[in-house]
Amino acid sequence: MKKLTSSSPSSGLLTRVEPREKEKFWSFEEIEEERWLALGREPLKTEFSLFGLWGAPQTVYLALLDCTGSKISLFGLQVPEGKFPSVAVAYPSAARLERALYDLFGLQAQGSLDSRPWLDHGKWGVRFPMGDSYPDGEEKLYSFFPARGESLHQVPVGPVHAGIIEPGHFRFTMSGEIVVRMEERLGYTHKGIESLFSGASIDKGMEIAGRISGDSTVAYAYGYALAVEEALGISPPPRAEWIRALMAELERMANHFGDVGAICNDAAFPRILSRCALLREKILRCAQSCFGHRLMRDKIVVGGVKEDLKAEGLSRIRELLETIKEEVVCLKDFYDSKNSLQDRTVGTGVLDRSQAKLFGAGGFIGRASGRNFDSRKAFAYKPYDSLSFEVPVLEDGDVNARVWIRILEIEQSVKILEQVLEGMPPGSICTERTGGEGSGKGLSVVESFRGDILTWIEIYNGKIIRCHPRDPSWFQWPLLEKVIVGGVIADFPLCNKSFNCSYSGHDL
Repeated sequence: MKKLTSSSPSSGLLTRVEPREKEKFWSFEEIEEERWLALGREPLKTEFSLFGLWGAPQTVYLALLDCTGSKISLFGLQVPEGKFPSVAVAYPSAARLERALYDLFGLQAQGSLDSRPWLDHGKWGVRFPMGDSYPDGEEKLYSFFPARGESLHQVPVGPVHAGIIEPGHFRFTMSGEIVVRMEERLGYTHKGIESLFSGASIDKGMEIAGRISGDSTVAYAYGYALAVEEALGISPPPRAEWIRALMAELERMANHFGDVGAICNDAAFPRILSRCALLREKILRCAQSCFGHRLMRDKIVVGGVKEDLKAEGLSRIRELLETIKEEVVCLKDFYDSKNSLQDRTVGTGVLDRSQAKLFGAGGFIGRASGRNFDSRKAFAYKPYDSLSFEVPVLEDGDVNARVWIRILEIEQSVKILEQVLEGMPPGSICTERTGGEGSGKGLSVVESFRGDILTWIEIYNGKIIRCHPRDPSWFQWPLLEKVIVGGVIADFPLCNKSFNCSYSGHDL
């Protein structure tokens, strides 16, 4: 295992730190097209990275993360003609977001290198459902890039797969067993999430947020709650903030254990899968005991949380953490001692640091490739501003590094939870909302187990005008296409699982 770097000192991990003075980490500015064009050239001179691109009727929003990784600049461009300059040349991860903008709103990115539909498979019955929609029952065939060259052939995989996973299509262009190109086709799990948000009440919006991606239900609800609370000036009680963090870390550990086990199983080591599955189940049962739901769905509400944590629950979590600490030691030793397992994971599916940075890859994918970004540190939302923990970062960028990042993050989650249990403040768990709910705009970023989830919301008189949840997988899926090139097709399941991008969170 390579030496890891960290965004915080390793000493005093269980020492509570004083919270920093809260500063607004984002700004909003309406701009003209000339400025928009200039922003599209900024990466040539600065270290901005794309953090989001979404739309509303006749408006496009561009979110950029600055070189410090702690400030988001949000820009709005009015597009009454339904056209705007593409930024995909400067920010490659914008390409699919621009295609989705056209599918949903009919807003066209001029100068785009790829104008094919992305979310729209021709099954909706309408075109541009969130813009000036009109009926359209025509199903259109998707044009994959053809195989051109001597001895090249194509292998289609999906959208229905052998395992119990979500649907997605992968088109491989092959030279023998070597992958020359891999092209993804997603959108099969599109549910119309953004359309469901529009016009919904705040409470209904919370229900929708918790169902965007089942394995990240806490993270999405957390992000939605923070965005609404900022928009309406609501301050949840301190105890609720700490319980939210506790749920988020339980969710993180459960998913990381599931991933580590599944990756090792794809490398023909089912023994690790069995141990990790057992630990994941222990976490889910603990969540059921403490909060009444294995995935803790619908337990975060605007203004706080729905369920308090009783003394029995605190004791149950302490016991769980002791078990996990013992098991992780064994897991690390076992994983690191199996040469045949290392043969499959070391050097496979390598993502270099420059690509991770260029595409703004977050989570374990970015941190396994040297991109030191974690929104819990970068934006220090409560109570993480009062907690001491490390952000593991590795440089190798292969499947092995992505496994180790998960293991190391489990260890950090244990240390976070120990601090939460020790420092949990007393008091109420929810702030009562009064009046007609009000109006406003809010933006939040929370760290899910996959990476940063951005949530943007506009509210008018208690009704949602626009809500956009951006999954980290938008910036990770394109990189999966890159890491498999030059490898054998048999390595794809291993690479795919090491990325574990969300279909549902991406497809909206």
